[in-house]
Amino acid sequence: MCRSPRLELSGTAGFTLLEALVALTVMGAGLAAIGTLANSSLHVGLYTERHLAEIESARKIIAGMPARNALPYGRLTGSIDAHQWRIDSAPVSTTAASGETSWTPQSIALLVRSPFGATIEIDTIRLRKQEAK
Repeated sequence: MCRSPRLELSGTAGFTLLEALVALTVMGAGLAAIGTLANSSLHVGLYTERHLAEIESARKIIAGMPARNALPYGRLTGSIDAHQWRIDSAPVSTTAASGETSWTPQSIALLVRSPFGATIEIDTIRLRKQEAK
């Protein structure tokens, strides 16, 4: 008769408890890094979404501003898409050039505040037709 060789268990088969714990620790550290990355990605996405909403509101306000000569000097306030806004308008002092011009620069400062408290400010200069003298 032919006998098959018997497998002897020498104690080296499988993982030791220490090796299993090390593997779990490495896997936990990797999952923690992935979780941190996902969390920061979520925060960046939310910030970007809110910032784009502020920019979109500012663009709507600028597009809806009165015509050049209809925008009074001083302060205008309002609300659009739950964003509070303020426009400060003032003439810019300049020295007259050698040739008289029929345009006066007007400083415009737009401040938009989101419902979350973040603000965006846009400063620009707009030319305004002088009234006939």
